[in-house]
Amino acid sequence: MIWSQEYFVDREDVRLYVYRKRAHAPVTGEATKPVLLLVHGSTVSGRNTYDLQVPAGQHYSVMDFFAERGYDVWTLDHEGYGRSSWSGRGNSDVRTGAKDLAAVVPFVLQTTGVEKINLFGSSSGALRACLYTQAHPQTVARLGLSALVYTGAGSPTLEQRRKKLPEYSASPRRKVDLAFYEGMFNRDKPGSSEDSVPKAIAAAELPLVSEVPTGTYVDMCANLPLAKPEAIPCPTLVIRGEFDGIAAEPDLLDFFTRLPSKDKQFVVLSGIAHNPMMGVVRHKFHFALENFLQAPD
Repeated sequence: MIWSQEYFVDREDVRLYVYRKRAHAPVTGEATKPVLLLVHGSTVSGRNTYDLQVPAGQHYSVMDFFAERGYDVWTLDHEGYGRSSWSGRGNSDVRTGAKDLAAVVPFVLQTTGVEKINLFGSSSGALRACLYTQAHPQTVARLGLSALVYTGAGSPTLEQRRKKLPEYSASPRRKVDLAFYEGMFNRDKPGSSEDSVPKAIAAAELPLVSEVPTGTYVDMCANLPLAKPEAIPCPTLVIRGEFDGIAAEPDLLDFFTRLPSKDKQFVVLSGIAHNPMMGVVRHKFHFALENFLQAPD
């Protein structure tokens, strides 16, 4: 049994839900474990992205995978998502997500005793992770990014999404349901994920929320670029799924070229769409991230 613990961290008047998993409970005086903080995207909360339990499905929990390999693994629900509160102000955009991380990371450092964390984000979570790293580079040892969008050039999904930009801009929240989750997984490449995955997400998420913030959708449609690769000094991994309709390869290669660190990797994973950790061949994602985290300094 993998040990887990729930916490809440306050950012002003927002209570941020924080979730942690390890192979076993912390023991006083033991050596620290490497810390991995996972940052969720625009629609599904942190715990239900990275610790998803799929009936009859194996190895969907990224948190379990890395906890079993000796990591102290954390995630959070950003403002207005999952088990976190919503202030009623704003729409929980990418910059707000970076502020959430700025509130949570010091708590993680203090609780674990490490000086730096490994940070991973997917989709708009990758943007949140980039903005946090730019502002607080001294706290990030390695940065992993998947399904990142840089300028948005060449993205058919964002081109379609922009048609609803007035709707997203007019309201701080948008509806989610099973049909929406199913659309997420059939959008890029039907068959690249199992039908049980959106059903598992709906079973976990809908008891918590029926709406999620619009901020990251607005940012990705109207406010790119947000990330500044030149300001990210740490070793960085950029993962792109073969069928990802948001993260166009030329756009990501432009981002990758601008990263100043020579300790960087660009990985394309065949058979994977926008969400690498929930696809049929998710083991490729696990392999890519684990090898990056274990690379010598």
